[in-house]
Amino acid sequence: MIPAPKLCAVVPVKGLVGAKQRLADVLSPDARSALAMAMAEDVLEVLATVPELARILVVTADATAAALARRYGCEVTDAHAGEGHTGAVTGAARRLVREGFGMITLPGDLPILNAADVSRVIAAHRSAPAFTIAPARDLQGSNAIACSPADAVPLRFGPDSFYPHLDAARKQGIEPTVVEAASIGFDVDEPHDLAAFARLKAQTRAGRLVASFGPELLARLAAYDQSGANVTVEAR
Repeated sequence: MIPAPKLCAVVPVKGLVGAKQRLADVLSPDARSALAMAMAEDVLEVLATVPELARILVVTADATAAALARRYGCEVTDAHAGEGHTGAVTGAARRLVREGFGMITLPGDLPILNAADVSRVIAAHRSAPAFTIAPARDLQGSNAIACSPADAVPLRFGPDSFYPHLDAARKQGIEPTVVEAASIGFDVDEPHDLAAFARLKAQTRAGRLVASFGPELLARLAAYDQSGANVTVEAR
């Protein structure tokens, strides 16, 4: 049996001031910052329990996010943190190649993430060279990517990055492995995402925070709710 690749989780966390601008129509700046922090902590708490991970590296220039990451035993770097999601992950990948690690990268806004789904992605990841991807629930975004070596495939994140990432892997001679995982696929970027998340009543930090915003938020979100946004995930 081929041994499992040695993977480091990479989590880029943007500055919490001015976070989640696409939620500006439904949340105040302070509420958006609080939600971004709660989601990031939910993600780091889960990753800290995944036994297959060798390390967790948080890429951020935000002092509050850095302090949070260290509480969960994560390494922190601000290298390339100001270069957007793609730049942050690409910079981390180059570092991990030098240090002999593969990479699995996830964003900090997966508020219902569970360890079992992260382990599923890692279990599906093949021996190097390998590329594994867990898409967003709309099959457009790339919510988790595992690469061995860490820079095996050039990455470019965005709302329509899933299929381009499949093509990028194939151009490197790697057949991508796709793992659809509900808790990884659910991120919160737009008001309709927040509406779907509020309906879940998740018992996570982010879920309790959204519930604490009260019925006024639910009323504002009603206009954005989508009947097709239902999701079922394993509770944690």
